[in-house]
Amino acid sequence: MTDLATRAAVIPQRRSMGAPASPVRRRSHRVLFNVLGLIVFVCSVFPVYWMVNLSFTPGNQIISRDPSLIPREPTIRNFITAWTRPAAPGQTDFPNALKTSLLIVIVVVACALFVAFLASIALARFRFRGRHAFVVGILVVQMIPGEAMMFTVYNLVDDMRLINTLLGLALVHVASVVPFTIWALRGFVAGVPIELEESAQIDGCSKPQAFWKVTFPLLAPGLVSTGIFAFMQSWNEFTMALLLMKGQNLTLPTWLNSFQSATEATNYGAVMAGSTLICIPVVIFFLFVQGRMTGGLVAGAVKG
Repeated sequence: MTDLATRAAVIPQRRSMGAPASPVRRRSHRVLFNVLGLIVFVCSVFPVYWMVNLSFTPGNQIISRDPSLIPREPTIRNFITAWTRPAAPGQTDFPNALKTSLLIVIVVVACALFVAFLASIALARFRFRGRHAFVVGILVVQMIPGEAMMFTVYNLVDDMRLINTLLGLALVHVASVVPFTIWALRGFVAGVPIELEESAQIDGCSKPQAFWKVTFPLLAPGLVSTGIFAFMQSWNEFTMALLLMKGQNLTLPTWLNSFQSATEATNYGAVMAGSTLICIPVVIFFLFVQGRMTGGLVAGAVKG
């Protein structure tokens, strides 16, 4: 009887200490988190929406003291001005700046992924002297702000006679994005068990075949993710492009800066239209690689 009484006294206490939250409380927490997430989403999306809104708004309404969330008289004149008008006398227009940025981005993404892919495999799959020091060196390089090396980089590019050339800026961008891409891809490679390749070799595959048929599909999402990072870093880079490029070789960020500063009275509608045009290739690229990332995940899971 004493044991039964003791258990009867302890069980309610345990239930009170570890009792799950009531459905009402769980529902209130879920609603609170949803509201917070919605607030964060609106705060993130509203600047983009406002940029697109102003790009379709006539200039006289942009400077009005009564702003409107929807253009009262939508116009595409701002886009025509941004597309056809050179940033300043002697400088390029939007189509040429777009071509320059695309060429640089293609070279940067291809070179960065190739170098980072080989380096990440070496760091994750092989044991050699200085491996840990190399990884630490990558982290140290990432901690140094790019602005601190502006003049050093400029002198190096100038010594190679690559100032105001696409190759010079592409080399600088590759050097800036390779450390992070190596670090990110190393994590993806290390996360794929080596036993998968060994099992494929037991089934009759050679070592290269086991890597390309089993491991590589599992690394496809990592390559896409690091490719997105390299694309965004090169596409949005402004400081070194402003320092190294001029005239007809402006990239889109420097073109937009020159477009804004060259006008006597800033045409905010054209500036917002130019900003919107700059964002369109990024959105298209992301929508394209998003499907590739999902396909890589599915293919890797099936083959693994």
